[in-house]
Amino acid sequence: MQIFRSLSYPNYRLHVIGQAISLLGTWMQRIAISWLVYQLTNSVFWLGFVSFISLSPSLFLSPFIGAFVDRHKKFRLVFKTQIGLMIQAGALALLVFFRLESVLYLSILGFMQGVINAFDVLGRQALLVSLVDDKRDLPNAIALNSSIFNAARMVGPAIGGILLSTYGELACFTLNFVSFIPVIICLMLMNVEEKLVVVPNQSAFQGLVEGFDYLRRSPHIASLIVVLMCSSLMVIPYTSLLPAVARELFSGDERTFSWFESAAGLGAMIGAVNMARLKAGENLRYRVMFSAFFMGFALLLLAFSHFLPSALVFTGLVSFSMMMQNSSINTYIQTHAMPVYRARAMSYYVMAFQGIFPLGSLLTGAIAEWVGIKTTLYIMGACGILIALGFYLYLRLRLQRKLFRVSFR
Repeated sequence: MQIFRSLSYPNYRLHVIGQAISLLGTWMQRIAISWLVYQLTNSVFWLGFVSFISLSPSLFLSPFIGAFVDRHKKFRLVFKTQIGLMIQAGALALLVFFRLESVLYLSILGFMQGVINAFDVLGRQALLVSLVDDKRDLPNAIALNSSIFNAARMVGPAIGGILLSTYGELACFTLNFVSFIPVIICLMLMNVEEKLVVVPNQSAFQGLVEGFDYLRRSPHIASLIVVLMCSSLMVIPYTSLLPAVARELFSGDERTFSWFESAAGLGAMIGAVNMARLKAGENLRYRVMFSAFFMGFALLLLAFSHFLPSALVFTGLVSFSMMMQNSSINTYIQTHAMPVYRARAMSYYVMAFQGIFPLGSLLTGAIAEWVGIKTTLYIMGACGILIALGFYLYLRLRLQRKLFRVSFR
């Protein structure tokens, strides 16, 4: 089938198999940590704080790491990061086994994971180009990669919710540790030939400056990163509020929380599959604009919802729109950035997504403590719609300037 055409490449197929298994464990760990923090503190602020600590390296390190990745072998880097993430998962399991869990220790281990992840995410994003022989299939590979991620996001929390309520956090953390074994085996079976890109030997700061200058000269890419940055600050962090939404708005428990996570995963997976059907020549920037609008509108519906089934549907719609927006931006950058700057351009994408997200989690957690969960969701939905309108005005202005220049030639 055309939608699965990227799986015909052996290296990409091995990548997908390893990732699918590992991501199941990762999502089990994520919901277990969220629920554990909420149980320890009973505070949405601390939920946002731990999320901020674990993702903050993406904010502060990604632009520097992008220059590092551009100068090094991506495959070797990914292999090392998987070993590091496996060790971190094992340490987390031991922490719970010896009953030493606390917000402090969870934050320290979360920060360690965030540093390793910052290298891993950029390495994997840059490596995708080398896993697909025909570059016309790259958008399909990116979309399928997102589908795998979100299929795991749908199934992982469902399994994690059962394990969490039946056996506790230790089972989730231990299974995540074990799940890294298939990833490492699949990486060892790969035979990746990376095309060498000549990058000047320069300091990390010089690489950061060159990457920023490239974005400044490429407003078509920079504008998308600004949209993602705004969404990550005030819209996408709705996911960090889901434990509180499940418990406070719908009087739920661990399983209710896992339903919300699974609904979000299902919506995102449907969005990723829809992206896999993308045809060459489609206007990705307008797709970003419409997705941003529907993400905000669906959040307003979630805030208004009084019944659990409808809330789950609206949660899925928010994540569907979020995936359409983020995957469209990812695909646009991967296919339009110059090869010598690709990792650095992607580093700003990661910073705007995973780096700004923890700041947004911290901000929305504080707002929720002040005005309540429901009002916070209304505010976030309104921000999503305003972001879409702002990007629409920007695109219209760019189009008018382009037509103006053409008419006076």
